[in-house]
Amino acid sequence: MENEKLKSEKEVTSYKLACVIARILDEKLAKDITILNISNVSSFADYFVICSAEASTQVKAMTEAVRLKLKEFFSRQPNRMENDIRNRWNLLDYSDVVVHILHKEERETYAIEKFWNHAFSISEEEWLKESEEYSEYKR
Repeated sequence: MENEKLKSEKEVTSYKLACVIARILDEKLAKDITILNISNVSSFADYFVICSAEASTQVKAMTEAVRLKLKEFFSRQPNRMENDIRNRWNLLDYSDVVVHILHKEERETYAIEKFWNHAFSISEEEWLKESEEYSEYKR
């Protein structure tokens, strides 16, 4: 069983991981989910997954959902977690994928996508298809 967990952790690509994270966030009602492929413009990660939440309690709940589901699916824990004291911007660092969960006002203020406008964006249709097997809501 332990070997299977280690095997599944090694087999998941950063692309697949980013897509699954986006799906987890989508199923927790995140808004404006964006996946940016930053591998050609950055050496510290391959993808950013960015989303917005309506309330700080939702930011916290989404952060926890991603953390728990990735542990369940891939036996992955974030290398680093950061959050401000009011849960307005939480960050989960999985080395190859960095997750930014922001309150909608912080997202508008900091405009991460504008800073990384030279990165390639993954379409919603593409990440939904890639992560279909990890949906809580099988169709």
